Formats: sequence, C-alpha cells, structure tokens
Amino acid sequence: MTDIIYKIAPRALWHEAEAAGRFEGAPVDRADGFIHFSTAAQVAETAGKHFAGQDDLLLVAVRTDALDPDALRWEPSRGGALFPHLYGPLGLGAVVAVRPLPLGADGRHVFPDLEG
Repeated sequence: MTDIIYKIAPRALWHEAEAAGRFEGAPVDRADGFIHFSTAAQVAETAGKHFAGQDDLLLVAVRTDALDPDALRWEPSRGGALFPHLYGPLGLGAVVAVRPLPLGADGRHVFPDLEG
C-alpha cells in the first residue's frame, strides 16, 4: 500500500504517549478497538471531517514497515476507501516525524509536504 501513514493527535495526548513510550490511541481509537490512520491522500479530509476548527494538533508520520504486519490492516470506510488501522499500541520507534498541524486563516489545517 504505502510506506508512510499519518495520525492526527492532540498535542497533550501525544506528549502522554512520548512519556509512556507508546501511543495507545485517542478515546475514539480505544472505543473502536484500533488506532485510526490515514494515507497522505486521505489525511486532509480526515482533518476536515474529524478535527474541524481544532488547534494544537500534531501530525504524526509512521513507517508501515516498522509496524507488526499482523496488527496493521487496510479496511474499508463507509465510503469504501481503504484506511490503515492498527490493532494494538503504536511503538514510537515506527514514528519518523511529528509536526505541528496549525489552523490557517481560513480555519482549515495547514499541512506540511507529505510522503506516501
């Protein structure tokens, strides 16, 4: 599929993960039983749909080849697109970048250049 997948996380939640040495997911992830990720092509829509107007967010880039292949599943969303889901905690060794995801003047998130 793709080498890099993305997680949008509130800064405070991500700092908790850094202190713990792994990311267990946001409340919605824990409720669903897996950590939601997006590809580079999907992440802007994810931000608009699930994080509209929220600031103090981080964009976490993760290497798929550093994840347990049995835990990473590509599953269809309601619209049929395949999204990456991680069934288990995210080890921080798979993280290749953590960048701020600020809001622009138009109220939409401003993304850095994305890989994958």
